[in-house]
Amino acid sequence: MGDPDPVEAFRQSLEACARALGRRAELQLSYTADRPALSGDMARVPQPPRTLSPEEVQEVRGWADAFALRKRLHDSRAHAAVAVRPGLARELLNAAEQARIEALGGREMAGVAANLRRMTEARMRTDPIARARTPEEVPLATAVQLLMRERLAGEPVPAAAQAAVEMVRARVEGAAAAHFEALAGALDRQSDFAELFRRVLKDLGLDGADAPEPGADAEEETGAGEEDAPQDEGAEAPPEGEGDSTAKTRSERSDEGEEDSEAREAAMAFDEVSDAEPGEEGEDGILPWRPAPAEARVPPDFDYRVFSTAFDEEVAAEELCDAEELMRLRAYLDQQLVTLQGAVTKLANRLQRRLMAQQSRAWDFDQEEGLLDTARLTRVITDPEHPLSYKVERDTRFRDTVVTLLIDNSGSMRGRPISIAAISADILARTLERCGVKTEILGFTTRAWKGGQSREAWLQAGRPARPGRLNDLRHIVYKPADVPWRRARRNLGLMMREGLLKENIDGEALLWAHGRLMARNEDRRILMVISDGAPVDDSTLSANSGNYLERHLRQVIAWIETRSPAQLVAIGIGHDVTRYYRRAVTIMDAEQLGGAIIEQLAALFDEDTPARTRRR
Repeated sequence: MGDPDPVEAFRQSLEACARALGRRAELQLSYTADRPALSGDMARVPQPPRTLSPEEVQEVRGWADAFALRKRLHDSRAHAAVAVRPGLARELLNAAEQARIEALGGREMAGVAANLRRMTEARMRTDPIARARTPEEVPLATAVQLLMRERLAGEPVPAAAQAAVEMVRARVEGAAAAHFEALAGALDRQSDFAELFRRVLKDLGLDGADAPEPGADAEEETGAGEEDAPQDEGAEAPPEGEGDSTAKTRSERSDEGEEDSEAREAAMAFDEVSDAEPGEEGEDGILPWRPAPAEARVPPDFDYRVFSTAFDEEVAAEELCDAEELMRLRAYLDQQLVTLQGAVTKLANRLQRRLMAQQSRAWDFDQEEGLLDTARLTRVITDPEHPLSYKVERDTRFRDTVVTLLIDNSGSMRGRPISIAAISADILARTLERCGVKTEILGFTTRAWKGGQSREAWLQAGRPARPGRLNDLRHIVYKPADVPWRRARRNLGLMMREGLLKENIDGEALLWAHGRLMARNEDRRILMVISDGAPVDDSTLSANSGNYLERHLRQVIAWIETRSPAQLVAIGIGHDVTRYYRRAVTIMDAEQLGGAIIEQLAALFDEDTPARTRRR
């Protein structure tokens, strides 16, 4: 037995602590490099670093503590029933409720208070409030939450947000100081706290007198984090018009107000979705296909823009690290392959048998000459002169095919998901090569976190409004279609490299992979996408609307599915991609990935099986 993995030990202890703190035995933690979020009993917290540095460990603990306290101290139905206008008033109520939860939890346990302090400091460094230069640019909900945190818990405003908070402090405290003080006496009574905070809203000119009926905004109670926790798996940024009242409210605001609100909500990421149970899962955890609602489709006037393509790169895997490191990474991947070899290889063999069966020899029956058909022996004896008692052996036509596997290389895939994606791609390439089907393996990510040189160029240009995509793309070619598997096998180890996986801009990656596919000469082209979340790039989303990248992804998918001869299929890992793609499945566990890939490809190839050909 080797030494225990310290990161895995930390994860186990973190989950145990979260369950104890939240008094919820069902609470589970998953790890992501994207936005943390809470959905039902599943909390997504930042991926702990391999170095387990004290500062980063405390930040991860802070997120876990915040989610656990919310499960313990927050009644989502009571919160949704508070009669407050949708929009800014609801956002302020959400922020106040989170401040109440953290103040109450930190008051009970000094260690929890320290974790929450560290988490808040880290969060504020990337929040839009850190970039505010005028009072109009300050996200009021975030500022109010920090002011309430200061009053209720005695926690100072983080340095990154201090300048922005001071711009609005006099306005907020001057109007609502008296009721701010009263809130401290109702920390442990959620309903009384909410009613007192309505007086604060009235002081700020946001009275809820004309608010909708209690419960009308049940979906919208998540305001500060719903974009990070859509219905099923807590993924990012629900598309426009998915049916939740938050989206409807946003559509009524001005574009600029919409951008600010969505940026605030994406950054906070605390609230959970409604308490309704998610849809039933199908066999093996695969959800049934659901078409996206009509109102969720991209409007025809949507115009996707890119601020700069000067820093984008399309690069071969072997160019990103030297041969020695590739060999080491491939050896590490082979170690991971040992535990999965049996199950995935069985599935690959099954796919190979199905493909070979379509290419194997078949028989044309009822022919006038050829070999005697033994099934017609009775007729041969009773009617020897009958001319149609023979069969002729022939080869069935198997369409010349190429398969492109496009793998999400975002940070949230780190760990088990990316390992299994690389292993499945490896085995799939070998299997299809034996069947005469060419395979291309591609990956997509960005060159930097939270914007790279593109963002720097945007800042130097004076931060023009609506800049479009603000990060540098990195598209990786792991295996070109014409390169044999044995020559490209080392490249797949690159997915194991620390620091490779960053953010994901899916729409442009799809266009890139589709363009390469359409340049091929094969009769049939299949594009398979493996992803675990909606497109996310903090730099782009902070300068545009919060669903900017998702709208573009929908636009690209619709174009490929309706106008391209290529066949598009998607597999979502812990994320419901069926709301984007017409042909898609969602798996709840990365362990199911190999089987899902094989089954989806087998189903596509079965569509080409001649309906009237009988095989022996």
